[in-house]
Amino acid sequence: MAENTEKESYEFKALGRSTRQPSRALETFPAPAGVDKVVLESDEVTSLCPVTGQPDFETVHIEFAPDKYCIESKSLKLYLWSFREEGLFCEAFSARVAKDIYEACAPKWVRVVVTQRPRGGITISAETTLPR
Repeated sequence: MAENTEKESYEFKALGRSTRQPSRALETFPAPAGVDKVVLESDEVTSLCPVTGQPDFETVHIEFAPDKYCIESKSLKLYLWSFREEGLFCEAFSARVAKDIYEACAPKWVRVVVTQRPRGGITISAETTLPR
């Protein structure tokens, strides 16, 4: 699932290459000195309602304080794409992304907010912070 590479010279699997399929591999690179917080956000994320199978459209907002590594953004895009055909509730989606980011780059902390666009007049937002 999440992948943390422990080498000095980084050879990314996705960055700089043509990619036509999603991936759950989160690639990392060494965090530059002095970076206190990284914010990544995508409003082009979709998943499926686990009950009805209907599509849910989400914004995923990720913040983390890097320790040694940062998440490479193309791998994050492919990772988020991998949920397109997966059925999960907004709350589970937030928890899953936070866990995978935490495992991939071992930050000091990570905060993930997933906000589903309204369906039936209701907007859902779920937040997960690790470590707890």
